[in-house]
Amino acid sequence: MAKTPRFRSVRPEQGVAADPLTDVLAAMHVRSVLYFRLEATAPWGVRFAQVPHAKFAMVARGSCWLSVKGEPGPIALRAGDCFVVSDGSEFLLRDNLRSSTILCRELAQSIEGGIVHHGGGGAKAVVICGWFTFDAWSSAPLIELLPRVLCVQTDDAQAAALQGTLDLLAAETSAAAIGSPIVVSRLADILLVQTIRAYHASGAADAVGWLSAIKNPQIGAALRAMHRNVAHPWSVEALAGVAGMSRSAFALRFKELVGAPPLEYLTRWRMYKVGCELRGGTASVADAAAMVGYESVGALNRAFQRVHGVTPAAFRRAVAAGEPAPRRSRRAAA
Repeated sequence: MAKTPRFRSVRPEQGVAADPLTDVLAAMHVRSVLYFRLEATAPWGVRFAQVPHAKFAMVARGSCWLSVKGEPGPIALRAGDCFVVSDGSEFLLRDNLRSSTILCRELAQSIEGGIVHHGGGGAKAVVICGWFTFDAWSSAPLIELLPRVLCVQTDDAQAAALQGTLDLLAAETSAAAIGSPIVVSRLADILLVQTIRAYHASGAADAVGWLSAIKNPQIGAALRAMHRNVAHPWSVEALAGVAGMSRSAFALRFKELVGAPPLEYLTRWRMYKVGCELRGGTASVADAAAMVGYESVGALNRAFQRVHGVTPAAFRRAVAAGEPAPRRSRRAAA
């Protein structure tokens, strides 16, 4: 008799806090994505102005140069490479560093079927370009912790996965269908996660920064401990013990890599988690305090106001009134 196959049931939330990157990515939500296919022939150049959204691009064919305002030196890109400018800074894409550029919004006037043609008729390059619009509150930790520019040289499998997601986006945005806005939003989430995962796996995150801190055996162990048990009464000494370092060496190295002292990082992450609970409208302030390890509402009030500039009660009233959730943006601190 054939055996009935057994399947393992996994809820979506299982394993969410297994590591800091997964924890932060799980909190992030892309509200919408806009993109187009740039088919360019040399000589060509496009200038993408500063916008309040993260911008991304993937080179599908040919090669080009990327220059991001405020970043040192241009970056050579080839087919399969992709990048995200997390703070929406101005950048240039050109076939040659001497080529003149045209504003992207001027090119957009000639868009047809999601495709823009541009250039002088020479060597061809195809670049998928777009913008992510985030839910400001849920995505704050991700945007504040990421490098301004994530640039990755994908392998064949990663490039195929990214292209597959873009193809699905193209299909969903080509014609209105039931549930399309939800599908597009989820695909945008996937596209961003795929890019960040490829960046993290590529070794490009080995410089100073939060992603490099996660990969560091000692500091990464402390970060994982904090994210796994956010309510634990952590001290610098206890975290140093998890990292296997002396207290002073741990505190110094943590701040070097993460950009904030250990307990400041922990407090800001706790206050973010509290804000998420209060936005949901179900948890009381006392419940939210207990969830992140605060024994009294008063202690939570002081910490929340120090981080976000308002009390938890005022925060909840603002959200209930449909106002933007208050937050103080501090880069490299969650």
